[in-house]
Amino acid sequence: MFENQLKITKLEPQKRNNNRISIYINDEFALGVHKNIIYKLHIEEGKIIDKEYFEKIIKAKEQKKANDYAVKLLSYRQRSQKEIEDKMKQKEYDTEIIDKTLNWLKKYDLINDEEFAKEYILSKAKKYGSKRIKLELARKGIDEKVMQTVLEEEVSPDTEYHIALEGAQKKMKSYEGQEKNAIYRKLAGYLQRRGFSYDIISKVLKKLL
Repeated sequence: MFENQLKITKLEPQKRNNNRISIYINDEFALGVHKNIIYKLHIEEGKIIDKEYFEKIIKAKEQKKANDYAVKLLSYRQRSQKEIEDKMKQKEYDTEIIDKTLNWLKKYDLINDEEFAKEYILSKAKKYGSKRIKLELARKGIDEKVMQTVLEEEVSPDTEYHIALEGAQKKMKSYEGQEKNAIYRKLAGYLQRRGFSYDIISKVLKKLL
């Protein structure tokens, strides 16, 4: 595309987005970047650059795009580090770019797996048991020690029992008129699918049946 000597001949704000600057090299349009990259890399008209420097500009552009994508994902809801990483892999971002994005998000406290686990547990513990919550958090890449610590802090066995009991009482209404053994099996299966422990299920069934 360019000759051996690369000279930045023009920097021009884009008409549709003033935050983006078109870079012309040797009087040819090369690429458009966010104005922050212009300041960060000291890009200016008349500057002579080599191909290595040009590659640096391209990488900076890709990194900015990756960071913006991660922030967009977080604008919908809080996510774990693994969720962000998996989404970026699906978009086929380079491993180095992904690592830098994750470090950038951590630096500005935009991702925090412990806080994510806390919010997730508080929302799910209203109707699900610890076993199911732990399984779901594991799929989201949350460390086992982190989830166990947060669960112990936020959900007591007594609280979990009462959540299971309340859910079972509501569910029993749909089994009205059925024989006791059938209700016992169905209720046990229902509580098991909701992730409650064997001990809690046994206590609930004993109280209700």
